[in-house]
Amino acid sequence: MKPSVTVVIPTFDPNACLMDLIADLSGEAEISRIVISDDASRVTADPVLRAASQLAGVDVIRHNKNAGIARGLNEGLVAAVDAGDSLLLTFDQDSRVSPGYVSSLIAALDGQRSLWSENASIGVIAPAVVSDASGEMKYPTRHDSGVLVTEEVIQSGALWDVTALQKIGGFDESLGIDAVDAAACLRLREAGFLVALAAGVSLEHNLGDARQVNILGRSVMVTNHSPARRATMVRNRLRLAPAEFKQSPKHAFRTLRRVTVNSTLGAITGEDRWAKAKGSLSGLRAKKD
Repeated sequence: MKPSVTVVIPTFDPNACLMDLIADLSGEAEISRIVISDDASRVTADPVLRAASQLAGVDVIRHNKNAGIARGLNEGLVAAVDAGDSLLLTFDQDSRVSPGYVSSLIAALDGQRSLWSENASIGVIAPAVVSDASGEMKYPTRHDSGVLVTEEVIQSGALWDVTALQKIGGFDESLGIDAVDAAACLRLREAGFLVALAAGVSLEHNLGDARQVNILGRSVMVTNHSPARRATMVRNRLRLAPAEFKQSPKHAFRTLRRVTVNSTLGAITGEDRWAKAKGSLSGLRAKKD
């Protein structure tokens, strides 16, 4: 019996890319429904959201107050539970996938499951390669009980075990938008689940209008997020850091190094350098209620 999959796409001011993604997924037999959770988009997005709502198998939920991506992801989780689906596939609105993407992920998941140890289960599996306009992003990898794993994956294009997500309480809505996927992966690892990768599967996704910068012969990806986003990125990563160090010191150090490098390069390259620098520095302070 093939597993049934609920897809959730949180949106904010979506454009035609959303319809392209839905079209990408239209031929995937394993998908039972697509849930679009809109995070208080402006009226300019009405035509796209209206068009999506008229498609068979697509449910659109619209909110009047912006609350961040985690709320939308959790609405997808609720929909999956209500439908009795065992898997939740999450996407950003601007991602693109090739035909057979879902079946490839499920095949990789089944293959990895055959390698499970008695004490390890897969909580999420994601494409091993994320293709951005600036280049490819690959995760640091290792093998655990024969399974290709990493510590965290971006949520777009990731296939989550519904039971595992329920055990960790779903996605942390207090984080808003940044590091929501990192927090979920951390909680899964703490609960004894593996964060797995599907070799040979790739996703097209824009990582914050990223660009590749060469430093001492090494290519480093630098995102072009706004000052406000940089503040929440730094703040949320620092919030997760103690638990990350407890669970995996190596990964915690690697994450903080990446955030530091990204913040520094954002402050000395590109546009709005001073504003981005102030945004990153403001993330060092606790957010006021």
